[in-house]
Amino acid sequence: MTDNYDVLIVGAGHGGAQAAIALRGAAFNGTIAIIGAEPELPYERPPLSKEYLSGDKPFERIQIRPKNYWDEKEIELVLGKRVVSVAPDAHEVTFTDGTKLGYGQLVWAAGGDPRKLNCRGGDLTGLHAVRNRADVDAIMAVLPDVQNIVIVGGGYIGLEAAAVLSKFGKKITLLEALPRILARVAGEELSNFFEAEHKEHGIDIRTDASVVALEGDECVNAVTLESGEMLPADMVIVGIGIVPCVEPLIAAGADGENGVNIDINCHTSLPDIYALGDCAAHINGFAGDDRIRLESVQNANDMANIVAQNICGTEAEYKATPWFWSNQYDLKLQTVGLSAGHDQAVLRGDPSERSFSVVYLKDTKIVALDCVNNVRDYSHGRRLVEMGVSVDVQEIADAGRALKLWISEARPT
Repeated sequence: MTDNYDVLIVGAGHGGAQAAIALRGAAFNGTIAIIGAEPELPYERPPLSKEYLSGDKPFERIQIRPKNYWDEKEIELVLGKRVVSVAPDAHEVTFTDGTKLGYGQLVWAAGGDPRKLNCRGGDLTGLHAVRNRADVDAIMAVLPDVQNIVIVGGGYIGLEAAAVLSKFGKKITLLEALPRILARVAGEELSNFFEAEHKEHGIDIRTDASVVALEGDECVNAVTLESGEMLPADMVIVGIGIVPCVEPLIAAGADGENGVNIDINCHTSLPDIYALGDCAAHINGFAGDDRIRLESVQNANDMANIVAQNICGTEAEYKATPWFWSNQYDLKLQTVGLSAGHDQAVLRGDPSERSFSVVYLKDTKIVALDCVNNVRDYSHGRRLVEMGVSVDVQEIADAGRALKLWISEARPT
């Protein structure tokens, strides 16, 4: 390992790995190093709450590239080390142990750490997250001795974990503080469908359920709700979002609050420092030009490609279409666009047939779709979101009319 790299990438997740891959793909010949807080080779995160947790995929099958790839591409992997400070003027980063590395260009792709419960008992053992390999390995190690599982958080991570763990014959209770699951990311139609689906599989879903305490001496054995009810719990899985890992950048003077702010080229306010992925707050045209963070593989990969182009001297701007997916039971949900701020949600198809879509409109313009087991609607709907077309509500609700008809008939607004 050298003391200085032309490009130093902090974060060995999807975004960090893709930035290095894209740089070499663009014939970048400078030195590259990826710093990862975990001891693992870069690997895919989405399977953690799906195929890896279920045991359907071994770890080797979720690695982004095998070890020989990084060696052949001369990409140094600095694993098991965490950056605690950045010196923009000196172009240096400092690790927990006090050692330093220099850089010409710094790419910050550090993602985030799981948000913790802020209540009594939050330091007990028996609490788990689903953020990295070690988290899932810890769950699987004790699962045979666990009967009652409480999952806190009704977002995709919590629901995916519930779907997988239900196959192990455990009693599972899922708690959501808001009036419905998926409230922050989807409309009522989708929330109601997935709530019914999970209940059908034996999951006890509680909404408007706030946790006030975790009970136990050293290890958690119960969860106390605001209502006063106490739920038995041999294991608690917390999926209530992440805290973006940007403290070293903010301390170094970078602009940011909920994440680190970047411009359209993925550049921070600090010289020679880019940021991407879950921790990067950016202006997004699909969100009405609001500054947001997107926690998705698509966002991390697309931003990584933009960063690589800019480092290689080709000015590139981030304008990618947001998309996301979730697998639960035999259901494949595909989302395109951003539904936040919509004023109408139109149902296409019959949820009882387990293949339908929800089209989100704002001022009659299609801004997003949620498609359940409906690849055709997702494919055509993506184009309609990108075009920004206006539609008639009654017509778009007719599932017998293929969305591709609007691609040729409609005109961008």
